[in-house]
Amino acid sequence: MSEVKVNKISPRTNCGTVQLGDSGDTITIPAGATITNNGTAAGFGSTGEVSWNTTKVTTGFTATSGVGYFADTSSAAFTITLPASPSAGNVVAISDYTGTFSSNNLTVGRNSSNINGAASDIVLAKNNTTVQLIYVDGTEGWRIVFTGSQTGNGLFEDFICASGGTTTTSGDCKIHTFTGPGTFTVNSTATNAPNNVVSYLVVAGGGGGGGNRGGAGGAGGFREYKSPVTPYTASPLDGNPCGTAITVTAQAYPITVGGGGTGAADCTPVNPAAGTKGADSVFSTITSTGGGKGGGSPSPGAGAGGSGGGGPIGGPGEVGNSPPVTPPQGNAGGNGGPCGGGGGGGGATAVGTAGHPSPNNPGGAGGAGATTNISGSPVARAGGGGGGNYFGPAVAPAGGTGGGGAGGHPGNNPGVDGTANTGGGGGGGNANYGGGGNGGTGIVIIRYKFQ
Repeated sequence: MSEVKVNKISPRTNCGTVQLGDSGDTITIPAGATITNNGTAAGFGSTGEVSWNTTKVTTGFTATSGVGYFADTSSAAFTITLPASPSAGNVVAISDYTGTFSSNNLTVGRNSSNINGAASDIVLAKNNTTVQLIYVDGTEGWRIVFTGSQTGNGLFEDFICASGGTTTTSGDCKIHTFTGPGTFTVNSTATNAPNNVVSYLVVAGGGGGGGNRGGAGGAGGFREYKSPVTPYTASPLDGNPCGTAITVTAQAYPITVGGGGTGAADCTPVNPAAGTKGADSVFSTITSTGGGKGGGSPSPGAGAGGSGGGGPIGGPGEVGNSPPVTPPQGNAGGNGGPCGGGGGGGGATAVGTAGHPSPNNPGGAGGAGATTNISGSPVARAGGGGGGNYFGPAVAPAGGTGGGGAGGHPGNNPGVDGTANTGGGGGGGNANYGGGGNGGTGIVIIRYKFQ
């Protein structure tokens, strides 16, 4: 075998071509030899290939083309930014080092280039995901050419990634609970459209109870919608399919949680008082109306609301589901007895009971609330308050299941407050000029499939 030893091979003419061998020949690179490319490699089948950096990364940085990274988000979420001013054929790969992308998401920053034709970052939110991106051109930008997971078949893009409120999980569902004002922020949506329809529960603040044989406060409006992709046992008021579905997009959704209405202060027969209406709760296009006020004896009267307030002695209860929605968000309050106790406040699934018509008899019980498992366990909410007693018996008229406050009864026992974050109505005051209970604050819960 002949051997040629030179330091440089150049073409005979400037910018010419040097050919090694002929078609069908084999060029062998011996073991231990290294070929270094300082120019452009073409025709070697290397476009889109990566060399993996086997040292894990734990904080944000800008990636280098041709390198794959093992990202460890076990301590905190971070961002890997794609190269700036990329060229066609540039490639970056990322893999979940320790299976924590669902709890601490890894964001791929687009660095001014499109990803899959969209001017949006992507968020990797499925455990054990590996993704490879190749830069194509200015229109499509970086194309995702491979994505997979060792656990399950879904793509990382098939689920919503969001934040806000108190976050818990139940099976494959993530649950965001708001007990006060906040923001539900959708960072990225699913490519599988049905997964962008969320389940929600929106409960308004309960109404305050009236004083002096007063009517009870009505429960705050109760509105629920169960998405088909989020399995749980919904309430009888589930709005699917006749209610309003919410399909989220990547944006911030302000959340309003309504406060409870104020119960009437202790009063005298010549200075009666009603409670005040509860405040509305809001998520996106869904507004649940605050519970109606309980009436004071003999006036002012009860008020309408999500559920209506109970009437005072001798006065009518007020309507619920005001303004009307489908399915109804609540029920009417009970009438006050002609000579007896106050009417119970309306609840999510039942009207308030009328006060007993005779003296020395109790006020009406509050209407029952509704039970749903949207939070991961069965919880009843939006019960109406119990109406206030006239003079006897010395037992509190019951509030409706779901946080309704009991009615006042003799012995300086005023109406009981509705339970916080249930939207329960406040109990009515008793005949000894007792005050009414405050309504319970509302709540907003959002549930969606995240893995």
